[in-house]
Amino acid sequence: MIVGTEWLIEASGCNADSLRDESVIRGVFSAVMSDLGLRSVGSVWHKFPGEGGVTGLVALTESHLACHTYPEHGTATFNLYCCRTRPEWDWEPELRTRLGAEVVSVTRIERGDQETHVRFETAGGEV
Repeated sequence: MIVGTEWLIEASGCNADSLRDESVIRGVFSAVMSDLGLRSVGSVWHKFPGEGGVTGLVALTESHLACHTYPEHGTATFNLYCCRTRPEWDWEPELRTRLGAEVVSVTRIERGDQETHVRFETAGGEV
């Protein structure tokens, strides 16, 4: 039984100024939410001082959308979890345009399906 879908997005080679700009990241969130018909029940945003990045989290009626930016590394990470079926969002062209990303990778995970769980290994053995 699938209880939700989670997308893990990594964008690298991004414009550092875009990653420091909370309004740019909020714009990404607005586009995702509008295009996918997602509804907010509250949010938390934090802009780190000086040359730091932005962290944002929007709690959704469908679950959550989060982002952490790392201007010093030209990287942004996004996480979208939806407990209802949603179409794919065009992360790659959108983040290339909005953040200047050179590389965008998207991992999609169906949650609740025991056959799709991934096991991670550490130096001490399987977890």
